[in-house]
Amino acid sequence: MVFFEKHGTDHQTVFRKFDLESIQFPYHFHRAYELIFVKSGNMSLIIDEIEYNISTGDVAFVFHDQLHSFQRSGDSSVVIIQFSPELVGDFDHEYQGLIPVNNILKDQFVDLNKLDSIYEQKSFIYEMCARLAKQTNFTAAKLSKQTRLLHQILQYLEENYAGNCELKSAASYLKYDYPYLSKLFLQLMNVTYTEYLNNYRISKACWLLRNSDQTISNVAESCGYRNLRTFHRNFNRIMRQTPSQYREVL
Repeated sequence: MVFFEKHGTDHQTVFRKFDLESIQFPYHFHRAYELIFVKSGNMSLIIDEIEYNISTGDVAFVFHDQLHSFQRSGDSSVVIIQFSPELVGDFDHEYQGLIPVNNILKDQFVDLNKLDSIYEQKSFIYEMCARLAKQTNFTAAKLSKQTRLLHQILQYLEENYAGNCELKSAASYLKYDYPYLSKLFLQLMNVTYTEYLNNYRISKACWLLRNSDQTISNVAESCGYRNLRTFHRNFNRIMRQTPSQYREVL
């Protein structure tokens, strides 16, 4: 599952490109930079609590460790490119500790087809870096102690969502009081940990239903659901359709 892999976390040169149709995904972060190209339709994107409405031709340039989520608005088609900081060493060094004031590049119609070699990839992403630098200012990234702790919680969830991933387990692992983490998560994310975890797991299930031949029961188990009835109930509540219906329309 592309969103759930730790792109760029191991300090290797990483460049990944993939297409997504009518997708939504809850708050997450990663060490890699991310470019989100809207091929068609509209999306609502939240980056560090700032909401952007983006449409065909727009590009979101998400810096590493920026919390972001996106919601589809009707049918939409996007291309996502994730690349490690090592691929743009000069840019990463110059803007270390900074984030864009505005993460959105408007009306950026670009050719995404010729990105096979490392030279084409680096040339392309450096061009996008140059466009961003020309179109916006940058400000110091401010990570409070609470935000850093939230990152730790989300990282724990990412590593354990397929198994025991309750907040009490995270609290024990991080050596924090459970009531404190529960209150902090709700305050920063505007959703309970349990609801976020269910959305996270269902988002992964959607990707697996679309991109694998796994049975629905196997998909459910891969996403941390040991009870198939619970999986169907949560999937229907979040996606407004059953897993079978979701797979049929793809």
